[in-house]
Amino acid sequence: MPELPEVETVRAGLHDVLVGNHLAVVSVYQSKLRYPVPGDLSDRLAGQRIVALTRRAKYLLIVFEQQTVIIHLGMSGSLRWLPSFQLPQKHDHIDFHFADGGCLRFHDPRRFGLVVLTEASADNHPLLRHLGPEPLEDSFNGLALFNQSRNRRVAIKSLLMDNKIVVGVGNIYANESLFLSRIDPRLTAGELTAEQCEILATTVKKVLLAAIKAGGTTLNDFVNGHGSPGYFQQQLYVYGREEQPCLVCGTMIERCRIGQRSTFYCPECQGLKGSRVKRK
Repeated sequence: MPELPEVETVRAGLHDVLVGNHLAVVSVYQSKLRYPVPGDLSDRLAGQRIVALTRRAKYLLIVFEQQTVIIHLGMSGSLRWLPSFQLPQKHDHIDFHFADGGCLRFHDPRRFGLVVLTEASADNHPLLRHLGPEPLEDSFNGLALFNQSRNRRVAIKSLLMDNKIVVGVGNIYANESLFLSRIDPRLTAGELTAEQCEILATTVKKVLLAAIKAGGTTLNDFVNGHGSPGYFQQQLYVYGREEQPCLVCGTMIERCRIGQRSTFYCPECQGLKGSRVKRK
């Protein structure tokens, strides 16, 4: 699933071609996505200018003059900018046609993505109103993480992936951040010290920024808004590296399941020795 760096990469790549552009018409070829695509999408948007392209968590927000389109890429979705129209292929579900002849195409083989429209503030939409702070903003820091973790008995990895605590830290980047912070992903969140929370919050920011700089992580079929893959997978320390040597100490990377998600860790660097948890 595209995570925050991938969605931010798409946003940045599409910003210059979309903002200021006028929409001509919307063609909906398949309306049965996670939520039904509004049948009047084209009528409500035609002729409007895009005034901003923003991101909230893993959602892209295309802000028109009167409405906002909220897009989630789901498990396999992508948005591609086509300088000129091309015939849609299988799994191409929506085309936004613009006055300059360009086309923004929504492609989603699994149809877990969504395209919804709101006239109210996007922040008040049911999909967004309960989301926690953005990880790259100052409101997410060691103190905030420490306070949120008190008396919590879930694993720290699960807490880090809770969108009410902090948004957009998906499975890949939670694994990498915990490894670089030298924190056992199974450690109960309430057991973390203030120092560990400070290290972890700082590391999350560094990992996400590095991933954005690399254009995201392409593990299956992720591409940015112009069809290019991301390259952060070349910098992964633990994710997807089960039974491969740790790049730091040479110990074999192991895998377990936390919250029904695969979790990768180094038993040596992260202090896992059997059932013993080493504290920093």
